[in-house]
Amino acid sequence: MTTITVYDPAMCCSTGICGAEVDQRLVDLTADLDWLKAQGVRVQRFGLSREPAEFAANDTIRQIMQASEGDDLPVFLVDGSFKAKARYPARAELAEWVGIADSAAAPAHQASACCGAASNQSAVSSGCCGGGAKGTAETEKAGSCC
Repeated sequence: MTTITVYDPAMCCSTGICGAEVDQRLVDLTADLDWLKAQGVRVQRFGLSREPAEFAANDTIRQIMQASEGDDLPVFLVDGSFKAKARYPARAELAEWVGIADSAAAPAHQASACCGAASNQSAVSSGCCGGGAKGTAETEKAGSCC
C-alpha cells in the first residue's frame, strides 16, 4: 500500500481548518487526503506543534528544516521519498504521485447547470444554490454558486 506523509507547519489543530479565518488550501488538502484514503492510499499527517518528535526522527525532514529554519513546511513524502515542500499540491498532482489515474482525480463536483460559472444567474434564480433568497451579491462575488 502506498503511503503519503505530510509534515505540516505549526497550526492550531491537526488540519488547520479551524478558527475565524480558514485557509482554503488547507480545506482542499484535507478533502484531497480524505479522497486518497478512499482510494486505498495510507495517509499520515504530522504537525510540528503536535508531533515534533516525528520531524526530528526523519532525516529528510530534519535536513529540510535545518536548511530553511522551518520555512519550507509543508513537506510531502510518498513511501519515504521527497515529493514537494513549501506548498500544497493539487489533487491531480497527489494522485499522480501515488499512481492513481488522472480521471479519478477529478473534483467531486463537476460544473453543471447549477455549479457552472456560465449559468450562475439561472442557478441563483432557480434556487439550487441554497434557496434562491441566499443573496445574489454573495454568489456573484464568489463567481459561482458552489
